[in-house]
Amino acid sequence: MKRVLILTASYGSGHNAAARCLARAFERERCAVTVVDHFGELVSPLFERASRALYYAMLRRAPLLWSIGYALGDWMASDSPLALGVTRLGARRLAALLESLWPDAVVTTHATPATAMSSLVARGRRAPPHTSVVTDFVAHSQWIARHIDCYCVAADEVKHEFIARGIPAQRIVVTGMPVREEFAEPVDPAAARAALGLSDRAPVVLAMAGSRGSLGRLPDVARALDAVERPLQGLLVCGHDRYLKRKLERLTDGTRVRTLGYTDDVRRLMVAADLLVTKAGGLTLAEAMAAELPVLAYGSLPGQERRNERFAARAGIGLVARSYLELVHLLDRALGDPDLLERLRARIRRVRRPDATQRIVAAVLELLERPVRRP
Repeated sequence: MKRVLILTASYGSGHNAAARCLARAFERERCAVTVVDHFGELVSPLFERASRALYYAMLRRAPLLWSIGYALGDWMASDSPLALGVTRLGARRLAALLESLWPDAVVTTHATPATAMSSLVARGRRAPPHTSVVTDFVAHSQWIARHIDCYCVAADEVKHEFIARGIPAQRIVVTGMPVREEFAEPVDPAAARAALGLSDRAPVVLAMAGSRGSLGRLPDVARALDAVERPLQGLLVCGHDRYLKRKLERLTDGTRVRTLGYTDDVRRLMVAADLLVTKAGGLTLAEAMAAELPVLAYGSLPGQERRNERFAARAGIGLVARSYLELVHLLDRALGDPDLLERLRARIRRVRRPDATQRIVAAVLELLERPVRRP
């Protein structure tokens, strides 16, 4: 039985969601899987809680600071002295974990454990083959390290970016981004609408902002949906934020828009919808692509989400609104032009990879069947 160690982190929901998807897929291949939160278990629980609170506070209160930090991180190499050792956090305990578990393969779904693994190899430590699963549609310097054996990336454009950054093409596999297994199962849109109490006589607009809905601009979306004069049905998903849910319920009371709290049934919601309004988180984009659902990106956070937005626009799978007025205009245009939505869906069908999780598992296991050549 192969032993697989998956290293993740709790900054945003996408890294952990990817780790859970991969863990279930490896278990179906009869692998023994251990999932470890790199910061919570290998650095310090106190550091993990404090740094995560700072991260979310910065996104809410000072997004420009996060944007500057993200740009600086992309400017410097992951092993730069200017990084002050941040990318090697947890390396000592990680080395001890590898010695105790000695897995056949290591998979990382966050940049810091990926670069920590690379730093161990750079110092001459023995390490099993290591695959980095990149959870955004972008090549950022902090994901790149000299001793990562394989990169699994979301799209051809991302592969080209990694090659341009100096990574050999043979170390990059275009797999898509891991999504839950239910996204590979067919769902009837009419049945999904009926189950949600939606009519088939008006288009459905689904709006989301990740598991922490307050990081998006859902109140703006609620107002914009009410302002559009065309027939529509709106669904707002607030995530875990109860205060936001109460606020949106007041805003949407008596309108064509319904407010929902946290839900695991994202697949059914996406199948029922004609258009998704969302900030451009990597996992959300990947799930929308798997569901063949056109995207209107709005309220994306600076940094990786703005870069994901750029990917969606260049790939022709979505629209981008930078202001409330643009949001109202693009909603009106998209709902009034079925051909536009169909063109977006056609582009999505060309780039979607609903079997990404299985592709990643295959790439990791294939790496075990051949000698790993490290620089």
